[in-house]
Parts: sequence; C-alpha cells; structure tokens
Amino acid sequence: MTYIATDFQNQWSTVFCGIVSRALTLEVLSTGVAGNYNGALQVMSAEFQVPSPLVPTRENYFVRYCKQQPDGIWAVVDVSLDNLRPSSISRSRRRPSGCLIQELPNGYSKVTWIEHVEVDDRAVHSIYRPLVNSGLAFGAKRWVVTLDRQCERLASSMANNIPAGDLCVITSPEGRKSMLKLAERMVISYCAGVGASTAHAWTTLSATGCDDVRVMTRKSTDDPGRPPGIVLSAATSFWLPVPPKKVFDFLRDENSRNEWDILSNGGLVQELAHIANGRDPGNCVSLLRVNSANSSQSNMLILQESCTDCTGSYVVYAPVDIVAMNVVLSGGDPDYVALLPSGFAILPDGPGLNGGPILDVGSGGSLLTVAFQILVDSAPTAKLSLGSVATVNSLIKCTVEKIKVAVILRTKVEKVTGSEWCLFPFQNKGNKSMNAPRSITSMLEL
Repeated sequence: MTYIATDFQNQWSTVFCGIVSRALTLEVLSTGVAGNYNGALQVMSAEFQVPSPLVPTRENYFVRYCKQQPDGIWAVVDVSLDNLRPSSISRSRRRPSGCLIQELPNGYSKVTWIEHVEVDDRAVHSIYRPLVNSGLAFGAKRWVVTLDRQCERLASSMANNIPAGDLCVITSPEGRKSMLKLAERMVISYCAGVGASTAHAWTTLSATGCDDVRVMTRKSTDDPGRPPGIVLSAATSFWLPVPPKKVFDFLRDENSRNEWDILSNGGLVQELAHIANGRDPGNCVSLLRVNSANSSQSNMLILQESCTDCTGSYVVYAPVDIVAMNVVLSGGDPDYVALLPSGFAILPDGPGLNGGPILDVGSGGSLLTVAFQILVDSAPTAKLSLGSVATVNSLIKCTVEKIKVAVILRTKVEKVTGSEWCLFPFQNKGNKSMNAPRSITSMLEL
C-alpha cells in the first residue's frame, strides 16, 4: 500500500487512473530510510479528473510526506505548495490530505482516507454539480473503493489455481497476466482521453456543452501500443433516467451489444474468454468475437474490461488483432498490441436522497459519458479533414441515441410487466462453435 502511494508516477497514477489524469514528481527531497519509504519527501504536481468533458480537472502542486508512526501505522500526507507560486492562478488547492495504512494481524490492511480540498467549482456543468458538491466525484470514498477494486484485480492477476470448469476461463497464469496487462493499458488510455484533461498530447478541436461532442486529435508515431496515424477522440456526456447498475449491465453484456455498437454491425457477439477480477461479476476482462455478415468485420475480436463499484462504473473496449491476441494468450508481451480504446463511464447523478447511502443516489438516474478513439488516417503527416470530424460526431451521436432508446424502452417494459430487466442470450443451434466452445485457441483459429 505504501509503495503504491509513494511510487507517484507509476503505481499511484496507474492504480487511480480514473482519478489521476496526470502525475509528475518535480523533486525528491528525501528518499527515506534505505529499504523502505519512512521519511520519504517529494514535491509533486498532479491533475485530478472526473470521467467527463463537462467537469474541469483540478490541478495541484504539493509535497507528499511518508512516515511510519511508532505504533507501526503508515501516514502518507499531501500538503499544498500553491501559495509558493503566487504568479499562478489555481482553482484548486490541496489542503492536508492523504491516508493512514495499518497492517492487521490477518494479513489485511486497514486504510483511512482523507480528502481536504479548497476549490472553485463554478465551471462544473449543472448536470454534474450535485455529484461534485456531494463529494462523490473527488472525495475520499471514491479513492477508497477504487483502491479496493484494484487490489482485487491485483489478486486476480497473481492467482495460480484457477478452476477449469468453464472453458471460457483463462487458466494459464502467463496468459492471464498478459491479458490483464493489456486490458490495464487499454483502460489507462481510455481514461486519458475521456475527461477534460489536455495533458496527454491531445489538441482540442471543439468545446462542449451538455448536448455537444468534445473532439480532440493527436498524431501517433513510433508507439507500438498505438496504430500510427491521426487519431480522433470524441466524448460526450448526458443524463439517463435509468439507475447506473442497469445501464452498466446493459452496456457490458455481449448479447445486447448489437443494439448500439457499430463494430458489431448487427452481428452476433460471442464471449471467447474471460478473467474475473473480483467479487462483483461485473468486474472482468473479456475477449469477444463479432460474427458479422460483413466480410470485412468477420471474426473480429474485441477486448473489453468492465469494472464497477458504488461510486461509478466503466465499460472499456477496443478491437484487437487476432494474431496478436494469440500471442498474448500464450503469455507474450502485450505492449506491442496496438489499441485504440472506446467505451463508457457511468456515474450516479447525485448523492443519496434524504441522507441515504451512496448506493441510493440522486434521482436514481445516471450520468453517462461516451468516448471513442478512432484512426482517421494511417499517415501521421496527413491533414485532418472536416469530413473526418463530422463522421466521428455523427457516429457518437448515433450511438448515444441507440443507447437512450434501448435502455429507456427496457425501463418502460419493466414498469409495465413488473419484472426485472432480462437480456436473453442468443441461441444458434446450427452453429456448434458458438454454443459449445472447445478451447480458446481453437476458437481464435475459427
């Protein structure tokens, strides 16, 4: 736990990639006692975000101190240094914040988290204001549940004894680690392009209002993890009168994917492999295959990670090359698999009613952010056309409308019938490869 907090640019920003959009160590004043971080002191800058272009990021300049108390409890504390930069204009100041980490006899850790921030939030869009003002967007609860979920993910990546009862489950330790590492990079890349941050070499082409699409562009060169060329990132946020869990379950389910995903082109989507990432069945990494009538999309693979906790959920996915995925599933290096992630961030629309629990949020609706990254030209030196921007705008707006129609229709049916949502899996008795998978490798070769 202490290592995560003090390895600022790597572990900390990776574990909390949905919250930390940029992290930089400016100066190391003390490395602490040799062999541990007791007494470590670092000057840092960081940018914190909510996964939406409608919520401005919070930039902070602070010092982080790590100290082990006589009773063994570790304290990791941040204190603002913004007052040392009088020429800078900051909308956010990090007052004493941090965490206490106590080792328990059973091998677990008890973490107490404190977020104390002075901030001007007048630029937050009105649909996100209840969430931000309640503390759910940037508060301690979000940090703690994210840490808990990521610890479960880490335990999954280190597991060696995986039951082989389900043929879709990846049991090879090497294959699991490679696939989880690839999915982690995919989610980090998605989070870097979904919010209001401009810290990742993106150039903003259009601003955004509640019903508009924020479009950014970047040139990708000499990066084996991304396809070379000009990439457009488009993101938009909107409100849905549907509980977050139902939106999450709809978007992560492969059986409903052809209702909104242009990649599936109306075809059937089959799960080839999955890795469970924790106690909640919604926390998993999946490898999907699209069985489309379109020959150019036939047997296309999609890597997807879905994750959820009481403060929000993500469904992130990217098309992947079938040959590259065979290498990954065999334990090969996932860093050379080119990815352009797209996906969804689903947040509650406000705090609990009448002081209720966090799971009882706002009006019961959802704040949904849709974000796509699309390669519009494989030549990095090419000029970006207005037609490409218009196409991406049209694509994301079309997807938004499809999602609205699908989830609201399900809600209306539920109210009429008095039953819960039911996503019926497709049964194709004529195609045995879809109903009775033999092995992951053989399915990839079909």
